[in-house]
Amino acid sequence: MERARAVAQLAYAPYSKFRVGAVVLSDDGRVFDGVNVENAAHPSANCAEATAVGSAVTAGVRKIAAVAVACIDARSIDHAYPCGRCRQILSEFNPEEVYVTDGGAEFRRHSFDELLPFRFSL
Repeated sequence: MERARAVAQLAYAPYSKFRVGAVVLSDDGRVFDGVNVENAAHPSANCAEATAVGSAVTAGVRKIAAVAVACIDARSIDHAYPCGRCRQILSEFNPEEVYVTDGGAEFRRHSFDELLPFRFSL
């Protein structure tokens, strides 16, 4: 959680002012960071979770053990969860655990099935 909060400081969020950091832990113990990267053409933006997953996949990861997401500008931890698109992206790699936090010390742990119980799968 500390690493996710720290990396969130590096987010590029000039429009929303909503900085997010994500840390992906692969099943072999490697760690990959990601931040949200906004764009004036809003659909061209990228979420922190998608950025971290992309880095992991580029390094050859095909199984994610856990993900930590820190939305350091969220009003509360209730507003610090991955969006639906990112939940679906994460589901491709079936993480066992997802941790979420805002800018405070509190965090929550969830199984992935709790976050996306009826995920799309082929």
